[in-house]
Amino acid sequence: MRFKDKKIVYIDMDHVLCDYDAGFKAHQSKYPDLAFPQSKPGLYQSLRPMQGAIEAFKWLCAQPDLEIFILTAPSEKNPHCYSEKRIWVEEHLGFAAVNRLIISPHKDLYRGDYLIDDCATGKGQDHFEGTLILFGSHEFPGWSSVLKHFA
Repeated sequence: MRFKDKKIVYIDMDHVLCDYDAGFKAHQSKYPDLAFPQSKPGLYQSLRPMQGAIEAFKWLCAQPDLEIFILTAPSEKNPHCYSEKRIWVEEHLGFAAVNRLIISPHKDLYRGDYLIDDCATGKGQDHFEGTLILFGSHEFPGWSSVLKHFA
């Protein structure tokens, strides 16, 4: 394994790196008659970063004992999400972070030590072999508590 001396950490995008709720509400107001406004292009690329997410991502990437990846599930309603998530990563985290992006609806297929995700189930999180850090939970309400865990 390439990263045998490092802990592998996966970070979800929606609700963890990106403020999906605010972006969805804005997109919904733009397309009020659609049952699935997320099916229209532009949603994922327009999402704002969660508070502290950019700094936390950069700090985690700078830790010599960690290897950081972004593991995000695609939207079944929007095929544009693949390219928009890729663009979002480059715009907010830099071009080098693009090589850390994995888009998959099967998070349990990836080997690693930690998965930082806002959902405990739904995309294989409950079968992930490592430790799930449930972002937004009582124990990990935001990025400062996640960073304390890795400090």
